[in-house]
Amino acid sequence: MKLIYDVEDRPGFGALVVFAVQQLLAIMAATLVVPMIVGNGMSSAAALFGAGVGTLVYVLITRKKSPVFLGSSFAFINSMTAAFAGGVSMSLGYLGMIIGAVFAGLVYVVIALVVKRVGVAWLNRLMPVVVIGPTVAIIGLSLAGNAVGDLKSGGIKLDGQPVASPIAAVLCGLVTLGVTMLCSTYGKKSARLIPFIYGILAGYAVSFILTLLGDAVSADELRVLNLEPFRALTADGFGLKTLLQFPDFTFLTAKDGLAELNGSYLATIAVAYIPVAFVVFAEHIADHKNISSIIERDLLEEPGLHRTLLGDGIGSMAGAFFGGCPNTTYGESVGCVAITRNASIYTIIAAAVGAVLVSFISPFIAFVNSIPPCVMGGVCMALYGFIAVSGLKMVQQVDLGKNKNLFVVSVILISGIGGLTLNFGRVTITSVACALILGILANLLLKNAPEE
Repeated sequence: MKLIYDVEDRPGFGALVVFAVQQLLAIMAATLVVPMIVGNGMSSAAALFGAGVGTLVYVLITRKKSPVFLGSSFAFINSMTAAFAGGVSMSLGYLGMIIGAVFAGLVYVVIALVVKRVGVAWLNRLMPVVVIGPTVAIIGLSLAGNAVGDLKSGGIKLDGQPVASPIAAVLCGLVTLGVTMLCSTYGKKSARLIPFIYGILAGYAVSFILTLLGDAVSADELRVLNLEPFRALTADGFGLKTLLQFPDFTFLTAKDGLAELNGSYLATIAVAYIPVAFVVFAEHIADHKNISSIIERDLLEEPGLHRTLLGDGIGSMAGAFFGGCPNTTYGESVGCVAITRNASIYTIIAAAVGAVLVSFISPFIAFVNSIPPCVMGGVCMALYGFIAVSGLKMVQQVDLGKNKNLFVVSVILISGIGGLTLNFGRVTITSVACALILGILANLLLKNAPEE
């Protein structure tokens, strides 16, 4: 795949701003939803700020060679929830999230030091293409259910259930997907580079029209768009907070929890975070193998796995300090690079700076919060699909005429698509990690198989 913008290329200022907004829209919904899931008063705007800072840290440590955005990690949701277990105060819970992110980040630092000393040749032997290819495909395929679930869901809910009919929601999502595909395939240079912006705006417009019709004829089935985030801006009258609002940074509340900190709580946080860091390490490898195949450069060699790990780990610490959420490389960002063929690191930097700035802009946060799930579902059908296809393209390099390769690929695909997960107390080994581990074991078991 020929890139329109390579990693070192710098688009013009106007184009750069538009590309950065597209990256933000691709990653923002997932980044904002993690603190909403965890609850306990966590701020979505602060999480976005933390994601921007974490990405800038990552870009700096990886020497501007890895074009991927870091966002709030879903893998640590149970860990963040555990920080509030036992009825601890909010200040101690916030402090626990910061300490937990430090624990997880230190795991990455230790692994990075080991990799720096011994190199990555062992890793390539442990995870050859026959293992990593189908694992990358699983990253996309394992998210298929999320994309389809969102595609059928409107933004307005009653008793936790969307009021819009699935038909209306799917219509909005398919308009989003259709416009995205048409712009990416038939559009001129500008449209081809920002298909997601056109797609999201088109889907948003259709959802707005349907909602107006639903309000006019009192038909809840057509009410797809939730305008409540905008109404909340003026709930107390029009003022400065309507336009600008200071995010509720995690460290501001966490500092009051220092007096309550004790050894027992530290042990609880360590158990909740450290094992998950090893699980996310496996996904870190798969993500970087994937982006490497897209930009046709081995990021595990240059800037090196030790640098990507350091960037991810320290970026997670920074993200949690401000927003409470450890960060991780985002498949949505990788998919955006793949579809638009824009791998410019300056787009990632601009998106990170944009994330920091827009976290203070109330109307923009309200707009993103108002985008119906079905619209983002239409976008994610393309994003997750491209991740899956990237992995399948790697599999093309594998001789599936050999039984040992066929078994390895089969084990990974079936366990990953089937959603195999394992729970050890508060630690959950995700389907991607399970698939990768099984693939590694199968490959080691069969590596000395006679030639067929």
